[in-house]
Amino acid sequence: MIDFIILGVILVLVALAGGYVYRAKKNGKKCIGCPGCSGGSCSCGGKKPE
Repeated sequence: MIDFIILGVILVLVALAGGYVYRAKKNGKKCIGCPGCSGGSCSCGGKKPE
């Protein structure tokens, strides 16, 4: 039974993360989670830092 609870929690977390990415992309964000990009302006040019 505990396995189903853990699996359920993991699935909920993945669904929430997917929803966040979907909404961010729908709103036009180029970078998701990039600390240098905020408010629609992207300081990294849409590329990941190396």
